[in-house]
Amino acid sequence: MNLTESLDLKRCPHCSIANPNVTRVHQFNTQNANKTVSRIWLVYVCKTCGGAIIGARNHQFSRALEIYPTNKSVDESIPNKAKQFLIQAIDTIHAPSGSIMLSASSIDAMLKNKGYKDGSLYSRIKKAADDNIITEGMSEWAHQIRLEANDQRHADEDASLPTEKDAQRIVDFAMALAEFLYVLPTKVIEGIEETKDQ
Repeated sequence: MNLTESLDLKRCPHCSIANPNVTRVHQFNTQNANKTVSRIWLVYVCKTCGGAIIGARNHQFSRALEIYPTNKSVDESIPNKAKQFLIQAIDTIHAPSGSIMLSASSIDAMLKNKGYKDGSLYSRIKKAADDNIITEGMSEWAHQIRLEANDQRHADEDASLPTEKDAQRIVDFAMALAEFLYVLPTKVIEGIEETKDQ
């Protein structure tokens, strides 16, 4: 990606809006202590949410060396159905009610993939904790998320509408659950395989 007057992003890393209008507002230079590495830093702002994005390039080329923050990515080790729900939840954080329901669907799909198919989501979460598939802390966190998703699915009259912050918190849990159930075990297996012949 080139760092020019505007950034060509598919989604804003803050609000997830598609094709955001992200323009440069500031630029400054830095060097390391012994002056062997210098970078040009460019600061951009999303016109929709006001979120800031910073990128670095060198003096010769406009190609980005670093960009912060980056968009969240969903690991390939996550089963496809759960992965697709999670991608959609991330992409719709700007529509919090929909994002929360998609996160809940991703969590549900992960548990079903692990063999927890019977009963309500509540009972499957409890059974996964009883079987030590997830920790007690994760179970407690999952129950809070399940209840919030229920508020949205059933249009609970007493429940207030969720914010983007609420949706982000639930996406964060779904990402953590995916990391715990799929990503870390895959990395462990890959690590064992890599060191077998050494």
